[in-house]
Formats: sequence, structure tokens, C-alpha cells
Amino acid sequence: MQADALDYLTPRCASQHFPCHMNSALAPLIPGVANAEERAMDDIELRRQLERVHADCFGWAMACCGRDSNDAEEVLQTVYLKVLDGHAHYDGQSSFRTWLFGVIRRTAASERRKAWLRRLLLERKAVDMRPEAGASPDTELDRDSRRDGLHRALADLAARQREVLQLVFYHELTVEEAATVMGISTGSARTHYARAKARLATLLGDSKAL
Repeated sequence: MQADALDYLTPRCASQHFPCHMNSALAPLIPGVANAEERAMDDIELRRQLERVHADCFGWAMACCGRDSNDAEEVLQTVYLKVLDGHAHYDGQSSFRTWLFGVIRRTAASERRKAWLRRLLLERKAVDMRPEAGASPDTELDRDSRRDGLHRALADLAARQREVLQLVFYHELTVEEAATVMGISTGSARTHYARAKARLATLLGDSKAL
């Protein structure tokens, strides 16, 4: 009887036939905690990477948004949210910056298709075209000609040509990396790059002749 009583009081978790409820309850929690810590560390590192390339990304967003800083900020905010929420996932097949440039380009293109964004772009353009008070038409024309010569030449290029020059010259990407950002083959990127340089040289040469 005494032995039976002691056996009754002995915790069943010591028995092979009756596993301890504490073990069964805690076991699944340990991987969960580890996964949560892992996700937190990944999120911290992702934020650090975004901070490191932010200035460069903003410059590229400006190029994708027609030099409109407000639109560039909106696009970049949308991109960062996509990345942090996991809707845009870095696959490691290119550098992080090259991959992020591609996300920025696609996001900007999507935003441009929206009617409200088109209206904002037109309104901003109208404001920028207003002459300053007190400036004569001749003075303004001369100033614009000197200041915007290169911008006008770039604007005359085809969109793909303008993009590849922006990526290679301003963001110091290789032509191969530019191709990845633009979503085209390396051969196509090289063709656009060569044509863009030739066309730009012609336009700037004509400009100087004038």
C-alpha cells in the first residue's frame, strides 16, 4: 500500500507512458521564439541595407519620376513598404542595390499609370513653367538655354536610351546591371547605351554650334 501510494504521488512525467505536459507545451514554443528573433534580426539588417543605399535610390527614383521630388518620395516610400512587408523579396541573384533599382522602376511605372498621379505631374509642370516676376522674355530664354541644354538633349533621347545613360553615368552601374534594372537583355542594354551616347554627342554638338 505504501508503495502504491508513493507511486500515485510520483509525477507521471517521469513515466515513459505518460509524457509530461510541461514538455509537450514548451517544445513548440522554443522554435517559435527562435523564429521570431530570426525575423527581427533579418528586419534590422534589411533596414540597415535600405539606409545604406537610400541616397542613391532617391536619385534613381527622381529619374524615374521626371525629376519630381514629391513623386519620387511617394514611390520610394511605397517601395520600402513593399520590401519591409515582404511583398518584394530580394532573391540574391544580383546586388541588393541593382535589385532595389528594379523595384523602384517598376513601382514608378505603375504609379504613372494612375490618373491622379498624371494630374499631379501636369500641375507641377505648369508651376515650373511660370516665368519669374521681373525677368524679361529674352533674359529668361537665354538663362534657360544655358541651364537646360543637357536636360533638353536627354529629353530628346528614347526612354530606354535615357534610362541606361542615367544608370551607367549617374549611378555607376555596369551595362549588365542596368539591363537587370530595366528588365531587358544585356545585348539590348548595350545597343541602347551605344545609340544613346551617339545621339547625345550629336545633340550636344549641334547645341554648341548654335
